[in-house]
Amino acid sequence: MGQFRHPAPELELEAAAVVRLEMTATARLDVDVLSLFPRMLDGFLAESILGRAIRRGILRVTSRSLREWAPTGHGTVDDRPYGGGAGMILKAEPVCRAVAELRCPTSVAIYLCPDGESFTATMARELANECHLILICGHYEGLDERARELAVDREISIGDYVLTNGVLAAAVLIDAVARHVPGVLGKSQSLEQDSFRHNLLSFPQYTRPRIFAERQVPDILLGGDHKRIDAWRLGQQMERTRLRRADLLGKQDDGQAT
Repeated sequence: MGQFRHPAPELELEAAAVVRLEMTATARLDVDVLSLFPRMLDGFLAESILGRAIRRGILRVTSRSLREWAPTGHGTVDDRPYGGGAGMILKAEPVCRAVAELRCPTSVAIYLCPDGESFTATMARELANECHLILICGHYEGLDERARELAVDREISIGDYVLTNGVLAAAVLIDAVARHVPGVLGKSQSLEQDSFRHNLLSFPQYTRPRIFAERQVPDILLGGDHKRIDAWRLGQQMERTRLRRADLLGKQDDGQAT
């Protein structure tokens, strides 16, 4: 996939890239989200672990309206599809202009769409190593194919279903990726216990009280023998994976926690 060049003076583009590099240098991960409904992310980004990471400057997420790059003063970014059919299509020009303005040499532009490559824990780890992500949220019946060819580096789907718009998909990707950015989680050990570590689902977890509704915490977790506890947990992971996600057992293990 290629890169669209904004029809602005070359110096303007170079200056924008320098500014973007300076911004990225202050955060471990910088994310720009392009959508028609930028305020949908407000509450999501203000709370919990992500909100804390943003306030600490580890993570920067900027939600932007595609209408800022509309070719006309009316803010129109969609139109009817050639060849007929239901719904509207996002126009190529505003998407290409937005990506060209925001892009720097380290940027990865991602289009969130149902027909992209499947999002996985391994992919989340990979993207956490990037400096700058540009997330393009699909809307309506999709994006003009020319924008996909010219402005997009990767196309990602979060599942085999269709959402009303791609902002929710962007939220899922941001959350999953941010967990792997150093400093975002309070304890890195949390990543070691995640589902999909070594292609296994997570083990059962318990907390106080010891007995609830006549169900008791397994005795092995109460004895303090961590080698036995680790062995029990691994057995539980393997059995749970066999019963619920047997397809994972045949996959090659990359040896890293997710």
